[in-house]
Amino acid sequence: MTSSSGPGDGRAARWAGQRERRRHEFVDAALRAIAEHGPDVSTERIAEVAGVARPQLYKHFDDATDLKRAIADRATGLITTALLPVWEPQGSALEMITVAVDAHTGWLAGNGNLYRYLTRHAQIGGRNAVSDVKTVIARQLTQVFEFYLTVFKLDERVAEVLSFGVVGLVDSCTAQWLESPRGVTRTELTDLLTRWIWRIIDDSLRAGGIELDPHVPLPPPPRPPGIRR
Repeated sequence: MTSSSGPGDGRAARWAGQRERRRHEFVDAALRAIAEHGPDVSTERIAEVAGVARPQLYKHFDDATDLKRAIADRATGLITTALLPVWEPQGSALEMITVAVDAHTGWLAGNGNLYRYLTRHAQIGGRNAVSDVKTVIARQLTQVFEFYLTVFKLDERVAEVLSFGVVGLVDSCTAQWLESPRGVTRTELTDLLTRWIWRIIDDSLRAGGIELDPHVPLPPPPRPPGIRR
């Protein structure tokens, strides 16, 4: 059986490519609008920042939910890129924790309105955008913890619970700090979280009879597939 493509197929492909490009541009505009006008920014304001009328915006999105989902997907990608230290930890335990926490708090501090937008519009098309992001981070951290627990011949079953607990601690503390810093600087917040996380990990290690110097370099875990510098 043979197949052929006619002019209509070429036009459809060009339209699909143009639609995807315009969606990307409109999400860029949405991110700028959120950063400038806050998490409650309207679709009209997003269209204004994009330089188009609202009906033109919806020619490239099915509805408001589709637009919100596209924004959430872009935010997830931005966070994934910003949190490279979580995907590729290096150095001592304390260095790994410090760098990862600094990257996490740094992204949230620099993208406060976008984080608030995701929080306020968490339920998007049956998905929870904030939970999705935290789950992505925690799943990767679980692999890191499993690697080191195996190295130390400890029970790796606790890796997932430990990972989700650590991510929840950092995320909830930083979210509260964004709304009410009470004079605490981001450096101070990072130092506090780093110390607390180390104590949680240290307690888990000591329960298994391991006393680890937090300043001694550790072998790096395997790089997860699909993560590039």
